[in-house]
Amino acid sequence: MTPVQAALLADGRWKPWEYALWLLALASPWLLSSHALIINEIAIVALFALSLDLILGYTGIVSLGHAAFFGMGAYTAALLAKWVTPDPLLGLLAGVAVATLLGLLCSFTIQRGSDLTRLMVTLGVGLILLELANKLDWLTGGADGLQGVVMGPLLGRFEFDLAGRVSAWYSLSVCLVFFLLARRLVQSPFGATLMAVRDNRLRAMSIGIPVTARLTTVYTIAAGVAGAAGSLLAQTSGFASLELFAFDRSADVMLLLVIGGTGWLYGGIFGAIVFKVMQDLLSAVTPQYWLFWMGLFLVVLMLVGRERLLRPWTWLGKARS
Repeated sequence: MTPVQAALLADGRWKPWEYALWLLALASPWLLSSHALIINEIAIVALFALSLDLILGYTGIVSLGHAAFFGMGAYTAALLAKWVTPDPLLGLLAGVAVATLLGLLCSFTIQRGSDLTRLMVTLGVGLILLELANKLDWLTGGADGLQGVVMGPLLGRFEFDLAGRVSAWYSLSVCLVFFLLARRLVQSPFGATLMAVRDNRLRAMSIGIPVTARLTTVYTIAAGVAGAAGSLLAQTSGFASLELFAFDRSADVMLLLVIGGTGWLYGGIFGAIVFKVMQDLLSAVTPQYWLFWMGLFLVVLMLVGRERLLRPWTWLGKARS
């Protein structure tokens, strides 16, 4: 076994705290039943952040239009439930498939150019889709959104309840499945080549790594994961709106990675927990000024440093290797 293979194998082993984290997460809708709705939201935005980290943290592709895939997955799942079948799993698969196809088509736009070019291109794709959703009001509901989305029982047995417990378990389970797939991806030789592309694209090309193919593949996969997150939001909320394509959605998921850290899969998860909990607490205390306090937190985080301010999470991030 080569040293690289040994390092990848060691990094792939689960740590005790990881088992505890996921067991606690899956038990949280039962332990914190009154907060099941926010747990559901955390699971969805964590999955969305995970998708962005695949291209930003592991490949170095900067994007401000990642909400395009999130919104496409949401509208696909909502339309399927409204006009074809209310089965949640079929809607989820359809949302992932359509978002993946869109990601494949859009991947050709990020092959060349600087980071600024990619920012503008990805932002432009998101704005185009937002305007299309607005103009095709006969299909999407336009500015009013797609309302009246009613889902059938999960697995034919579990009805979505108003308390949100079934929704939370559903979203957490899907998040775990995609986390395992993403973990397998980034800790494989393929994942190592992605990090080589991120660190130095010219050097990666010089040693024979097919950079263009790698960028296309990871961008397509990340789009599918983002589509899964969007599908979950539409299915558990029963609503899809233009806001899903908005720049704010892409900016928010970028903030999650700023808080939790890029280049390790738990960064988006921890960032989602901090962001949603702070949003819930601050909006309850100061509904009009919670964005001010959130902005102040981000400024302090950048000035003081994540390692000092979030020391326990930093230790977990180092423990992953």
